[in-house]
Amino acid sequence: MKDIAERAGVSPSAVSFALNDRDGVSPGTRARIREVAEELGWQPNSAARALSGERSGCVGLVLARPAHTLGVESFFLQLVSGIQEALAAQRVALLFQVVEDLEAECAIYRRWWAERRVDGVLVVDPRAEDPRPALLASLALPTVVIGDTSTPSAPGPTSPSAPLSPAASPSPPGPPPPPPSPLSTIWADDAAAMRSIIDHLYELGHRRIVHIAGLPGLAHTERRVAALRAEAARLGLEAAEVRSVSTDYSDEQGAEATRRLLAAPRPPTAIVYDNDVMAVAGAAVAAGRGVPVPAALSIVAWDDSPLCRVTHPRLTSLVRDTAGFGRLAAQELLSLLDGAPTRRLQAELPHLELRESTAPAP
Repeated sequence: MKDIAERAGVSPSAVSFALNDRDGVSPGTRARIREVAEELGWQPNSAARALSGERSGCVGLVLARPAHTLGVESFFLQLVSGIQEALAAQRVALLFQVVEDLEAECAIYRRWWAERRVDGVLVVDPRAEDPRPALLASLALPTVVIGDTSTPSAPGPTSPSAPLSPAASPSPPGPPPPPPSPLSTIWADDAAAMRSIIDHLYELGHRRIVHIAGLPGLAHTERRVAALRAEAARLGLEAAEVRSVSTDYSDEQGAEATRRLLAAPRPPTAIVYDNDVMAVAGAAVAAGRGVPVPAALSIVAWDDSPLCRVTHPRLTSLVRDTAGFGRLAAQELLSLLDGAPTRRLQAELPHLELRESTAPAP
């Protein structure tokens, strides 16, 4: 500050006012001080600004998942790219960390809060029994939860709900929304998406449908499983023939689950995979066992990616703007940091892109 003040011909207090956007200096003096600061390569010290009660210029994202599953799942790469795009436009950094479990994740939030390391956090993978919302609310740390935090309930209308505009945020149809939360929530209608998949397969004549799901305990996994059961019951399908099995999202477990299913006395005629990499691994297993896709087995991938479009046959997939989902979450967190009230926003409903991997049941 003394160097800038000497070169600009002003007092150190004037430099402080100008660089912190405070009143006390004229526009001309402010511009001259900023010009000198730029010439000297000055940048604000984030630690000092945090100690003085100003923002750190950083938000946090912690992922409590097996680290080996991240490199093969395109969803998080697209999500983080959307988050980073929105944050970079405001010159806000993203602090990202991977941990083993929720206990370690909560410990990081406490440490970040104590150190004033981040201004707010983005939370992913809501759980059915989740300690994080209460903890973050107690810390008064601005938070956006990416994913629905309400518990699965009895199905409402079976037709997919219309997409909602993020700016409007009216209450979704069906069960009443959960009580107001001190955190903002960005969510997608997993139940409606699952219904669209099952209805498509049902219309093709499939009656033996298995859902190879992701990690148990995640709220979106439980919601998809519940929606599968509810839609199967509505269509009069037998529970033993329409069911879900859990995996860790990896290609290894997706392939192993497919092997077990195809070796069963009554194998499924259609399999729904919870991500693209498991769907591609399952298609490879089917080919290796001489099970033609889609003549003997139809395959649907929950998330679309280039993998689904270059595999032969190309995979029918659930398409959603994952990067846009991340941008919306980051923009909502930036709004909270600027003093906006918390909200519950629904993202656009994913749509099913029909390709060559689904056909009438054998």
